[in-house]
Amino acid sequence: MRGLATSFFLFAVFVVVLSPAGSQSAQAQSFQVLYAFTNGIDGATPFSGITVDGAGNLYGTTSLGGKLTCNPPWGCGTAYRLKRSGSSYTFSPLYGFEGGADGSGPESRLNYGPDGALYGTTDEGGSINCGGLGCGTVFKLLPPAAAFCHSLFCPWKETVLYSFSGSSDGYWPFSADLLFDSTGNIYGTVPYTTYGSDVYGVAYELTRSNGGYTQSVLHSFAGSDGSQPWNSGLIADSAGNLYGTTAAGGLYGYGTVFELTNVAGTWTETVLHNFDDYDGSNVFAGLVADQPGNLYGATNIGGSTGGGTIFELSPGASGWTFNTLYTFPHNGCGPQASLIIDAAGDLYGAQACGGAHGAGAIFKLAFSNGNWTYTSLHDFNFTDGDNPSGRLTQDSSGNLYGTTVYGGDYNGLCQNYGCGVVWKITP
Repeated sequence: MRGLATSFFLFAVFVVVLSPAGSQSAQAQSFQVLYAFTNGIDGATPFSGITVDGAGNLYGTTSLGGKLTCNPPWGCGTAYRLKRSGSSYTFSPLYGFEGGADGSGPESRLNYGPDGALYGTTDEGGSINCGGLGCGTVFKLLPPAAAFCHSLFCPWKETVLYSFSGSSDGYWPFSADLLFDSTGNIYGTVPYTTYGSDVYGVAYELTRSNGGYTQSVLHSFAGSDGSQPWNSGLIADSAGNLYGTTAAGGLYGYGTVFELTNVAGTWTETVLHNFDDYDGSNVFAGLVADQPGNLYGATNIGGSTGGGTIFELSPGASGWTFNTLYTFPHNGCGPQASLIIDAAGDLYGAQACGGAHGAGAIFKLAFSNGNWTYTSLHDFNFTDGDNPSGRLTQDSSGNLYGTTVYGGDYNGLCQNYGCGVVWKITP
C-alpha cells in the first residue's frame, strides 16, 4: 500500500481590505472580516473553507458568482486568493468557472497536492450527463507563467483531471476534501451513485496513468453499511487504512463511521460505529485523528438534545469505543465540516447554526482534568457572517480562518441573505 498523507496546508471589482476592528470574545479573541463577497465576478456563497500557504496568503472557492454563463445572475463559481501584506489582504479571483467541461459550483476546499498545485472539485459541470447539469469534476489550478503575465491580476490555469459520469463512478462530489499519497494519486468520496437510480455513494481513487488519471471505485456503499459520504472525504493512518463517515445509512439509518483496509489489492469496508440518533445523526462532517490514533468527528443533529454532537472513537484490543464528548443545545446544530485538532489535542470547529444570534459560531473544545470544555470563540450576527459550513484552518501562529456561506454584504445582489465572508480569529 502506498504511503498516504493528507494535504491540510498545503473579474469586475478588486478590493483591498484592511483588517478592521472586530468583536472580542470573553477570552480576548479578535475577530475580523477579511472580505465580504458581492456576487459579482468575485463570487458568492463560499461553502468551502480556506487554505493558507507559507506566506499567509488565503485560497478558497465560491459556489456561485463569477462568470454568468450558468444561470444569470448566479454564475458558476470562482477560485480566489486573498494575498497578505502585513495586516492587509488584497482580493483577486484566480479562475471563473464557465459551467461546461471545466466544471460548475465548486463547494470543496482547495487542497495543496504534493506537487504544490491547488486541487479541488466542482459539484456539477464536466460531462453533460446527470440531467444536463454535469456530474462534477476533480480539477487542478496552477499560476500563470511569469513570462506571460504582465498585469497584477492574471487568471490561473485550470486542468480537469476527471469528470464524473453519473454511473458507478458517482456524481456531484460536493465539498469533501481530497487526500493525496506521495506519488500524487488522489482519494475522495462522492455521496451519490448512478444518476436517477440510487443515492448511496462511493469512495474512489484517481491513479496517475499515461499523463492523466484513471478512477477506481474502492467501495460502493449499499445503504446497510452507510449511505451518502457527504462532506467527509477520507483520512489515512500510517498503515494506509482509510477512514470516513456517511451522513445516512447503517444499521439504524442515521449514518456511520467506516474504515477501508487494503489487503492484497482488495479494499474491504468495516463499519466502526452505527449512529442511532441518540448519539447523533446527519454525519456530514468527516474525521480528524490525534497522534495515538483516536478519531474525532461531529454530527449535525441528533444526540440527547437533537442539536448535534462531538464524538470520539478510540481503538483498543477488543475494537473501537465510542464516546460522546459534547452535545450542542437543542436550538442549534453541529458542524457540517470536519473538525481540526492542534498540537495540544484541542478541537476546533464551526457550529453551522445556533449560537448567541442564531447565525452559527466558531468553538474550541479543550480537554482538562478529565472533562471536555466548550468555549465559543465567536458568535456570528449575520452582518459579520451567517452559516459557517466549511472546514476551519489554523496557521502556525494559532490564527483561525474560515468562511460563512451567507451574511456580510446585504446591499448587493445577495441582499436577502448576504453573499458570505472570509474571516480570521486571532488569539
